[in-house]
Amino acid sequence: MMHATFLAVTLDLTDPYVEIIAASLIIILSFIYNQISERTNIPSVLLLIITGIGINLGLSEWGIENLKLMPVLELLGIIGLIMIVLEAALDLELTREKLPLIGKSLLVAILCLMGSSFGIAWIIQQFYPVSYTLCLLYAIPLSIMSSAIIIPSVAGLIDNKKEFLIYESAFSDILGIMFFYFVISLLESGGSEAASGFGISLVLSFLVGVVASYILIYLFKDIKGHIRLFLLIAVLLILYAAGKLLHLSPLLIILIFGIMLANHHMFFRIFKNFYKEEDPVEEIKEEFHLVTLETAFVVRTFFFVVFGMTITLSSLLDVNTLVISLFVIGALYLVRVVMLGIFMRKDVIPELWIAPRGLITILLFFAIPQVHEIGNFDNGILLYVIIITSLVMTAGLIANGKKSAEGAPKNIT
Repeated sequence: MMHATFLAVTLDLTDPYVEIIAASLIIILSFIYNQISERTNIPSVLLLIITGIGINLGLSEWGIENLKLMPVLELLGIIGLIMIVLEAALDLELTREKLPLIGKSLLVAILCLMGSSFGIAWIIQQFYPVSYTLCLLYAIPLSIMSSAIIIPSVAGLIDNKKEFLIYESAFSDILGIMFFYFVISLLESGGSEAASGFGISLVLSFLVGVVASYILIYLFKDIKGHIRLFLLIAVLLILYAAGKLLHLSPLLIILIFGIMLANHHMFFRIFKNFYKEEDPVEEIKEEFHLVTLETAFVVRTFFFVVFGMTITLSSLLDVNTLVISLFVIGALYLVRVVMLGIFMRKDVIPELWIAPRGLITILLFFAIPQVHEIGNFDNGILLYVIIITSLVMTAGLIANGKKSAEGAPKNIT
């Protein structure tokens, strides 16, 4: 008599091996989403957010709810922000020919940020009877473009449009963060003290960024082996965290380091006296660029999936929330069309539609001090703005891709 033995496999979602499989599948999915994005212009981060929502719904079916994900989200967001800014900075070449483009993108970033912030603050005040300064604190995160979404999404654009959007989004991130904490200082200490503190912080951050870049490159140029790259990242993370604790602008420090490394032939000529043939700084740049690309991909993947898991879909069902969100989005594109029209005058498509909100918006929104929170402010506004601006960008990129395909010369065989 034969007996059959069956293995009863029970799926324990807290088992570390199950978690390893889940994390690996998410990375594989993210790679697939990138391939889909390249072919369809649908932002991969939007697909990641939807995946996070699906995972959350699935966990709810398993009876797993009330996960404490906010600390994880904040940590992933900070590391992702550093990696994304480094990734952007390492792609930026400073040449005399590009200075007008850099200046124009900086000016557009500043004016769009300020115009959107003040306009959205006025809109928020119409629905929530609190001080205008407090409304401004809520408006700033909604006014910042997302380099985390833009950088991987504009690869198919022509060089000058791609570079303009990379510069603009990087400047928007950095300036938006500085403006956000300036307003917090304004709420806590008053105008004159906040202004002087902001100016000192800006100057010190610039000096620290330049000095730290020279010291780091001098120390790391003679270190051999691949371990030095993560050692360098560890030092940059310390610089960022220390700068944050000292109330500097740490993202500016990171941006300066990335730009100086990307343009090392301009900034580190003094080190050419230490070597004759091979350029060790160029080697560091190439290897470091690869590491930041890979790290930014992984961190961005998990950040947006975890964010999707934190979303409460019921917040999207409130009509008032939708109305406020549409007013906010209308203000964003109104300010953008005016600024691009002034400084670019013509051919502002698809730049007009590429203004998604994402990682920085989420991070700053949850960084608002509890004492300054608007009690009944609906988080669904944040979600609506992120989703709709991403969908608008998707439509703009798809339309631009079709236009480019139609304008391309046809092969005659």
